[in-house]
Amino acid sequence: MTSNKTRTALVLATVLIGLSGCAGGGGTPASAPATTAGTSPSMSMEPSAPAGSTASGSGSGAANAAAATITISNFAYQIPGSVAPGAEVKVTNMDTAEHTVTADQDATLFDVEVKENGGTATFKAPSKPGTYPFHCTYHSSMHGSLTVK
Repeated sequence: MTSNKTRTALVLATVLIGLSGCAGGGGTPASAPATTAGTSPSMSMEPSAPAGSTASGSGSGAANAAAATITISNFAYQIPGSVAPGAEVKVTNMDTAEHTVTADQDATLFDVEVKENGGTATFKAPSKPGTYPFHCTYHSSMHGSLTVK
């Protein structure tokens, strides 16, 4: 009897956990704060480097280009500190809802749709240095900025 109660509790917990993150394509969870670069304590502001690579002041932007990643988790963007002009930027979506990374002023600069549950997409960073605000077209509370330098 205890085994059945335990099994039932585990199944129920699994279902509830699976449903708790679902916001569908158009919903925004009540507890999801809008996140902009530099405002979240859990946000990594340093670009990650590939394993075995070393930073050097005399290199080109190639190392930064390989390391530029935006991660979406809990309806918030985790953004690298900066990326090299023209760098390939990988976006990984860890949420249970689809998201976009769409440039605010000109969607032709970058606009990618990223499927849920570990989906990925890539885009090329603008070639001109500057700060490029972006948003998720599905979730109006999601904002960030990509710094190119």
